[in-house]
Parts: sequence; C-alpha cells; structure tokens
Amino acid sequence: MASPELGGGDGSYDFHLRSLSAASRDSAAAADPASDPNLLQSVTASPFEPFSSCLVYWMYIRIFSFLLLAPFFFSRVKVRRVCKMCREAKEARDEMVARAFPVMSKLFQRCAAAPTQAVASTGVLLLTILQFFLDFGEAVLHDADGSLKTFFRSCLSREFADPIVAERTLEFLVANKTKILSSFPTLIPQFYPLLLKLIASNGERLEKKFLEVLPLMMSAGSFLPLFLSLMDLPMLVVALEKVERSSGTLIGSSIATIQKSAAPEMLLALMDEAYTGSAIEDSRGNSGSDDSSPLDLADPMFLDLLKDENDGIAAKHWISPTISSTLQVAVNSPQSDRLKQSLEMAPRFLSLYFAIALRDVNDSLLCALIPVVMSRYAAMFPDKVFSFEVRKRLLDFILAAFQRSPDIIAVLKKPITDRLGEAHDNPAKTELALHLCWAIGEHGAGGINCKDVARELFENLELLLYENLATSRLGLSQEPGFDSMGASSRKSSQARLLCFVVTAIAKLATCHSELLPRARVSLAKVARSRTSDRRVWQRACDYLGLINEPAICLSVLGPSTAQGNGPGIVDWCEGGTTMVAHVPFYLLAEQKGPPFHDFSFADLLPAE
Repeated sequence: MASPELGGGDGSYDFHLRSLSAASRDSAAAADPASDPNLLQSVTASPFEPFSSCLVYWMYIRIFSFLLLAPFFFSRVKVRRVCKMCREAKEARDEMVARAFPVMSKLFQRCAAAPTQAVASTGVLLLTILQFFLDFGEAVLHDADGSLKTFFRSCLSREFADPIVAERTLEFLVANKTKILSSFPTLIPQFYPLLLKLIASNGERLEKKFLEVLPLMMSAGSFLPLFLSLMDLPMLVVALEKVERSSGTLIGSSIATIQKSAAPEMLLALMDEAYTGSAIEDSRGNSGSDDSSPLDLADPMFLDLLKDENDGIAAKHWISPTISSTLQVAVNSPQSDRLKQSLEMAPRFLSLYFAIALRDVNDSLLCALIPVVMSRYAAMFPDKVFSFEVRKRLLDFILAAFQRSPDIIAVLKKPITDRLGEAHDNPAKTELALHLCWAIGEHGAGGINCKDVARELFENLELLLYENLATSRLGLSQEPGFDSMGASSRKSSQARLLCFVVTAIAKLATCHSELLPRARVSLAKVARSRTSDRRVWQRACDYLGLINEPAICLSVLGPSTAQGNGPGIVDWCEGGTTMVAHVPFYLLAEQKGPPFHDFSFADLLPAE
C-alpha cells in the first residue's frame, strides 16, 4: 500500500506512525515519559544543521528548550494527524487503522502509567488517543470502556484542577455524548464525583460546558447521590481548599494518595488513644478552629465529598464535629473566589437537575427523591443568598412533582407527616410545612380514592392547628439565630402557617365529604378563638360559609386535579356541545344593578 500523503508537506502516514511507535517504546526514561528522548525524536524530522549566525543559534536554542518542555504536545499533534489520515482515507482505511491501533494502545498505556509527579501533563494526549479509540474502535473490535475508565482513574483523578485538562475533558464529553450515552451509559454516572471536583476547582469559566455534561450524569444509580452532591458543591470547594492548604497544589497528585499517606499517622493516634487513654497532640499546636489544620481523614463527610467514583449510597453525613467546625470557619472567614462561584453555580445546576427529573424520571424515583429533598431543606451551606436560591428551587420542585403526579402524596404520607411535626423547629422547616399543607389541600391528599390517607393527613392538620391555637410554641427554638426573631415576627409566621392549615382542612373536607363534620368543628373552634390572628379568624369564617354551599364550595375549594363532574364544576372544554350550568355568579353578589360585564359565553368557549 502506498503511504498516503498529507497536503502541504506535513509528512507521510508511515513517518507519523513510526514517530508514535518510537514514543510508545519503553526506554531508560520510562519513569517520566515527558523526558523520553524518543518523544523528541518523534517531533524533529531531521538533525539540526550548523548555524550560520548567533541569532539563528539562539533561535534554535529557544525552540529546542520548548520541545524539551512540551514533547507530549507534539505527540498529540502526531496522533491527530494519524486520526485525520485514517478518517480521510478512501482506500485501505481499515488497514491503516489496524496498523495504528497497536501503537496508539501502547502509547496510551504508557502515558496512563506515568507516575503522579511526572513533569508533563498527559491528560490532553490521552484524550486525543481516546478520540481515536471511539472513532475507529469498531474497525478493530476494541471496547473503549476500559480505556475511558483508565483515563478517569489514572489521569483525571490527579489533573482535574488543571484548567487545560478540565476544559478538554468537558469538550471531549460534549463532542461524544451521543456515543457515550449509547455505548457507555454508566460511565459518566460512575465518575460524576470526579467531574464535580473538576467544576469546583475551575469555577464559572467552564460552567456552560459543564451544564451540557450534567444530563449525562443522571441514571438510576446516580440520581439520588447526584442531588446531594450538587447541594454540597460549596462544601466540596471548602474540602478541596482544605486539602490544598494542608498538602499543596491539587494538580499532579491524587487526593486518594494524600489520604493513604496520612493513614499510618491516624492509625498510630487511634492505637495510642485505645491503649493509653490519651490522644496524640497535634505537633503544629492547632487549636482546632484554625482553617489550616490538616484534613480529618476519619470524617465520613469529607471522605464522601472527596471521592472520585459514585458508590450509590444516598445517605450522607451532614452533621459531624469536623463539618460543624469547618462550616463555622468558612462562615467567619472571607470567601474565596472558587467558593463564591460555587455558591452561584449550585442553584443553577439544581434547576437543570430538577427540570430533567420532572421531564424524564418516573414516579418511583420521584418518590425516593422528595423525602431526601425535604430532609435537606434546612441543612445546607450557611450562606443567606445561597440558601434562599436553593430553597426556592426545592419548593418549586416539590410542588411541581405533586402537580405532575398527585398520587405521590399518598405514597409519601409518612415523610410528609414527619415534616408537619417539625413545623415549629425553625423558620426553614416552618416554610416547608406551610407549602406541604398547601399541596395536601390542593390535590386532595392524592385524590378522591385516597380516603385513608386523607383521613390521616387531616388528623395531622388538626393536631397542628390545635397545637398552635393553644400555645405560641411555633418559632421558639434553641437554634442560634432564631431567637433573634421578634415577637411580632413569630406571631406573623404562626398566623401565616395557620392560614394555610385552615385552608388545607377546608379543601380536604371539600374533596372528601366524610371529613366535613370534623372540618366544621375545627373551623368553628378557630372562629370562636379569641387569641387567633384576625387573618386566620376571617379565613375560618369564610370557609364555614362556603362549606354550607356545596356547589360553590366545590368550585372554589375543590382539588385542582382529577376532578369529577359535579355541581359547581365548569368543564369549559365541553361548553361548545353541552349546557354549562352552575356558573359561580356569587362573585357578583356584592354588585348592585345589572352585570357590569359585556362578555358572552361565545368569548369563553373554545371555537370548533
């Protein structure tokens, strides 16, 4: 076969292949591939000619120094040229790929096996070779799954903080996302923690590309852990910065290696404490609150934050002495640029995550996710703006999930009941309970067929109502910062919650008529209460009046989903063929004289 030539005098296929073959051979410099002279030989096409002037001499010296520092770059150029030749070849393409594959495979294995402290970064070169495997793997029956995992474990795990490697990795994943989804669907969900470390280290510069990769991270096995990892993105930045301060730069050394190197010292400390009863003191004399203290490798939260692969475990340790002290230091210290950017990016990542969940995820996974969302509503990084943005998205997701599948409320009866019982713990849990009350009433506790669930939730609403009517316990907490709320603020918060509870009771009774007698008793107690807020009292009186008019009550307070035919319900879609009765003209009760409107039913009914 004649060696195909590239236009412009860039060299032949055989020449580039021989250069890469020389680079892939073992040599005396195998411990550091960046210093391998064969890589330099793969770059130079001929020896240096005698220099005719001092200026030319120094120019070549500069070029020669550059080649010594960047041989992997030129190997990458060779790989790209070989890939281009194979892609553009019209004849003997399979033969060219078959000849190139063993060379590419050896070069990939050698670069992947480079020591962690190698001078040159191998990440971009490995990505270039991986692109060759993905493009031509079928021609040589090569499964690239093992090579992709090798790249994540041996290269990206120690170069995720390198801005060039990070950007090229995201570009590689975006360019090949269709092939990765079809051929390697579990790859990105398995290594999503490593990609989160990548974006945590590089910040908003790569946010747009990371958003394109984020959907690839979602699978059945990573769905729940990914949510928690996105919630804890600021904590991941704090952990990475803590590792960086205690162990040096994050580039070129795997965090797993750092953890392993400190294990013997930790083991000695534990043995000394077990046998002597006294712990070994820190040789640096840290007081425990200094942020430069070494990372506590025994803390499960930090171990979970800094992992490289998804272990499928959704339960995470949010409360621990190390995390509490670290959060306290983070709150009291000036925020780094990376931390500020993570606080801004995390809510946007959660928005995309929830949008995909509502669009693509089945009800079973939603039922598993919603309790986790509720448990983390009051447990997140203590930044006011971050907490506000995240909680808004969490509430919007919960309400949207209930709107999509109202029967989920019946399945999640137990966690919803637990959250209603925590309504008085702190303002965040009060706000969550308030929205859950609204959802219960709006969707009839799951629908007209969920009689038992509706009765149990109704009883919990009654309990919450009577508890707050008899006491002012709502808003009183031992947590720091909550006692600073004034009495008027606590009273307003209590009145707001009671308004939603009263509304939920009236709506449940409207959807489930067997609860009407108990609802009348509850609302009457509020109406007769002298201590209730004026707004709560007025709402209870209004609902008592509505309950006495079933048709009007069903139209106003009936569930917004899965309504059947009944008095007071107007199905405008059938208005063109069926008579519309029981239109709620009670809205005009306070108007005197003829109706003030000039519309007709033709304006409201859909055109045929």
